[in-house]
Amino acid sequence: MSLTTNLSADGKNFTIQIKGKFDFNLVQEFRNAYADIGEQTPKIVIDLRETEYMDSSALGMLLNMQKNLGTRVESIRIANCRPQIKKILQISRFDKKFDID
Repeated sequence: MSLTTNLSADGKNFTIQIKGKFDFNLVQEFRNAYADIGEQTPKIVIDLRETEYMDSSALGMLLNMQKNLGTRVESIRIANCRPQIKKILQISRFDKKFDID
């Protein structure tokens, strides 16, 4: 399980990619990943392309991120979900809070 971040060359898109399990073990690392986001990063992408597992603590981390960043960002998008991850997000009604593709 690992977490990587990437800021686009123009500084307008910030991507957090999670590989393996997205669970309680990533709480601090996930918080640190977006802690320094400033006004110049209006779009956040959570890339779950290589995420194999997600639990309720991951859902809580996403909600906390949304709450903490508030209006400092233009949007938060959850991208590249595997079918089982997308199903968890839909059952939890995260499709009402985030853009999911």
